[in-house]
Amino acid sequence: MEVEKVADRLVREAAVLQASDIHIVPKKDGAIVQFRIDGALVTREKLPKDVHERLVAHFKFLADMDIGERRRPQNGAMEIEVDGGVVSLRLSTLPTFYDESLVIRLLPQDSFLPLSQLSLFPSATKKLVSLLHHSHGLIIFTGPTGSGKTTTLYTLLRICQEWNRHVITLEDPVEKRTECLQVQVNEKAGITYATGLKAILRHDPDIIMVGEIRDAETAKISVRAALTGHLVLTTMHTKNAVGAIYRLLEFDIPLQEIEQTLLAVTAQRLVELVCPLCGEKCSPFCRRQRVVRRVAIYEWLDGEVLASALKEARGERVIYQYPTLPQMIAKGIALGFLPPSSLKGWGIGET
Repeated sequence: MEVEKVADRLVREAAVLQASDIHIVPKKDGAIVQFRIDGALVTREKLPKDVHERLVAHFKFLADMDIGERRRPQNGAMEIEVDGGVVSLRLSTLPTFYDESLVIRLLPQDSFLPLSQLSLFPSATKKLVSLLHHSHGLIIFTGPTGSGKTTTLYTLLRICQEWNRHVITLEDPVEKRTECLQVQVNEKAGITYATGLKAILRHDPDIIMVGEIRDAETAKISVRAALTGHLVLTTMHTKNAVGAIYRLLEFDIPLQEIEQTLLAVTAQRLVELVCPLCGEKCSPFCRRQRVVRRVAIYEWLDGEVLASALKEARGERVIYQYPTLPQMIAKGIALGFLPPSSLKGWGIGET
């Protein structure tokens, strides 16, 4: 079995099926290959042990990783052309009890999500676009890994470019190439989120996109950029929208500065639409036939609701309500857009 052909076939199959990741998982006497399609892992095939070892070594060679080093995790990147389009691959190895595990993230460079496919509810899309009219402030997008935060940001940044606003992004890594100025974090070269943001502020941007607030220094500079007349869009890993406020407080951002800069916080999840052909579960072939398979739903904190949440963070007793993610999913189910299983895992309607 030629390893080069196996590697090329796996990547092309994953790209055609619109998989987000390829997992090559070592087992006792071989390995299995799994694709993550619409958030679900689908097992594709099994590999003999010798093929698995040569396949991982082949990918490591293509991604300029150390082939001889198998005892520590490594990261790499490469690009491949599939059906006339460029797909960027991010590779990560992890030593395990049996052998090295390899995960490949697929990032198509030529496909951008249209604004019409951004959210399940058009009102949410309109609200997102309306936030871009602000000249300064901080907008935070929250959610777990794989919830579509970066896709939302790229879609909104394309709108900003159409409005001729000067956009600079700071990412780790740059996931999609756009026409705006994009800066990639490179800690070995001294470009961290903090130092990159300081330099970006001298380039007179209208809008700054920070890939993720992950430490106190990045949080402080992001807030400072919003205070000095820039619109800052960023992401954060929190369970819900309210959690972003407390995360900023954990990073020692004064509540007064949060009140002055924070325009809105959104929490989002990707939900799978009801399949018109096979109902609850789709085969990979069926998924391939559908143009739109998943869309985002959002919960919001802005305006008076955000002010109430900030008062609560100050210690005041405040009663306020806003549509939460489970409520938005329930609305989608009631309207027939989502299958009832979409609420699984939220503790609603489960026995």
